[in-house]
Amino acid sequence: MEAGKQEECLCGGGPILVYACSGGSNVGQISNEVAKLLAVSGRARMSCAAGIGGHVGGIVESARAAEMSVVIDGCPLACAKKSFEHLGLKPGMHVVITDLGIKKSYNLNSVRKEEVDLVLNHVANRLPTPTKVQI
Repeated sequence: MEAGKQEECLCGGGPILVYACSGGSNVGQISNEVAKLLAVSGRARMSCAAGIGGHVGGIVESARAAEMSVVIDGCPLACAKKSFEHLGLKPGMHVVITDLGIKKSYNLNSVRKEEVDLVLNHVANRLPTPTKVQI
């Protein structure tokens, strides 16, 4: 890190916050990669679904204050969305990756770029200013 610059946590608040389930499957890892790419592109800020589930005060308050929360679950178990609902929060957008035709597998090395691109553009096109995200 350069002298005088302070590293910024990407779990902070923002107008659009994105939460990935980050589960132990290919679709969980796709959710994490898509959330990361949305944050890197500046379309949203990545926050912490585990912090929502763990009722971490600052993370919960950021979710409550967000203009929009995007929750990306890998499969119909919808663990990230259920964490939100446990606190009475409702995401502005909820995406289940298997609903997009991507089959769940427990092979963590089976994440394919075209699948990440499919989910990334599905989410990006539903954000308030739809654009195709290129990283």
